[in-house]
Amino acid sequence: MSDADRERELRRLERDRRRRERGHAGYFEETAARLDVAEADQYTTAETMVIPPEVVAAAGEQPPRRRLAVSTAIFAAATGLSRVLGLVREVVASYYFGAAGKINAFTIAFQLPNLVRALVADAALSSAFVPVFSELLEKGERKRAWRVASSLFWLMLLGLSALTALFILVAPWIIGLFGDPGHDKALAVGLSRVLFPIVTLLGVSGIVVGILNSYDHFTVPALSPVFWNIAIIVGLVIGVPQAQTMSTKLYVYAVSIVVATFIQVFLPMPWLRGRDGRLQLVLDWRDPAVKRVFALMVPVTLGLGLINVNAVIDTFFASRLLDPNLAPTAIQKAFLVYMLPQGMFSVAIATVLFPTLSRLAARGDIDGFRATVGTGLRQIAFLLAPAAVVSAVLAEPIIRLLFQRGAFTPAQTPVVAGALAAFSAGLVFNGAMLMLNRAFFSLQSNWVPTAIALANLVLNAVLDLILYRVGVWGIPLATAIVNVAGTAALLALLRRRIGRIEGGKTASAVLRIAIASAVVAGVAYGFWRPLDHALGRTFAAQVLSLGVALALGGLAYVGACRILRVRELETLLALRRGVRSG
Repeated sequence: MSDADRERELRRLERDRRRRERGHAGYFEETAARLDVAEADQYTTAETMVIPPEVVAAAGEQPPRRRLAVSTAIFAAATGLSRVLGLVREVVASYYFGAAGKINAFTIAFQLPNLVRALVADAALSSAFVPVFSELLEKGERKRAWRVASSLFWLMLLGLSALTALFILVAPWIIGLFGDPGHDKALAVGLSRVLFPIVTLLGVSGIVVGILNSYDHFTVPALSPVFWNIAIIVGLVIGVPQAQTMSTKLYVYAVSIVVATFIQVFLPMPWLRGRDGRLQLVLDWRDPAVKRVFALMVPVTLGLGLINVNAVIDTFFASRLLDPNLAPTAIQKAFLVYMLPQGMFSVAIATVLFPTLSRLAARGDIDGFRATVGTGLRQIAFLLAPAAVVSAVLAEPIIRLLFQRGAFTPAQTPVVAGALAAFSAGLVFNGAMLMLNRAFFSLQSNWVPTAIALANLVLNAVLDLILYRVGVWGIPLATAIVNVAGTAALLALLRRRIGRIEGGKTASAVLRIAIASAVVAGVAYGFWRPLDHALGRTFAAQVLSLGVALALGGLAYVGACRILRVRELETLLALRRGVRSG
């Protein structure tokens, strides 16, 4: 052991001793015995996303298996519930607004604050903040860590409030870039002004969530979007029927989103209590750690935010060159369905592994870092590949079942379904890019994914310009191609950065997963088609035919993975056994 390693170990032991003296558990020992059952269930460690024992050992931590299984199940359930409720929210919105008409003005209005949120708040801020905050905790500088967090909290609040005020002034010029969305530009401007304050709210939320994630607490932040979606659904169901015009109904939708965002931001704050410090009224912007967060935010903002810039470029082409009365919302609806498995699986995996990767990088444990990245990529492929093929081959029945009612007419279904099928071609690669970006952020090599994101931005625009001519689905296809190219580039550059990245092991697993996913496609479509013809298109019949197809496809996937000896299946089954024993 080197002198630096010995000093780091001594600091860690001293830090744990001080925590025990204050009645808290140490970070690298059993914590559930010191917490009541309800609190213990709320803590999800970064190693709980079904990481093999060798990765846990590499990280130097030995959390109890039963608690890991229970915590993983809680986190997965919270994330899955929020995504399902998000889909329910879209189903309700589609019933009231459909995919054609003035809803396209809302789609454009919402994308602009959503873009700024991705650029300067929420996930981008959290991704820059977590490595710096975690490093200060790792060094035992807890008082300073909380002072840095407090300074960032107030700096983001003040800065984003000023940005919101500026946007409200220039909104007409920005909306004008998209032509006449929904044939009601004035409505789009008004809606964007109502929605833009969510940027400020989510900016401060990024700090709160980053603190909790640094302490390996993921469950409450994962539950916050559940209440966000519930608040919007309640607002729609209560408010929209009371409104007299379509414009007023859309304003009800916008206000519901703002109120829901308030709930999402303030819900996790009570869980900051009992940590090593608290948020204070302080603006120590001269602290080098504060400056480093902002320095890291520049490439992180570009790396994560440019994905949303791609979405805005897609919307620009859809509104300007296709159909401003249908194409923007059709692509948006397809994207939300496409993101359901993405959010449930790859976002969850990348989120819980990110603090672990940051700690491993801070310790210089490249072997543990490499093993964790490889595990994350294989788990993402295992979970997303079957979802991708099902979304492609059953796109139309999925969209029909979810949306085709109320203002959403049968003529709109094929357009949205085609977009969903095209998006699905890049689903696995999008998840892999998310994992690889987090790997580079953990290494604080943030400009690498940023450079790739910039290249993807140019490629996406060129492909949009070429492929929009084939129809609405050409724009999502461009996005899928960009995801493939981005993944290949990130893998190559990460290999140069850390050496081998378990490429052979991962390629073997992905090949077996691909074969098993092809079986899923054949079984699911093979059973859905005759059932659809036999049962008809009533709501109950669609639920039955699609449900049977998906269930049998899932069983076929498990069976194929068993035959092909896909290790990720065994890991998942081990997790289920751990949950049952817990």
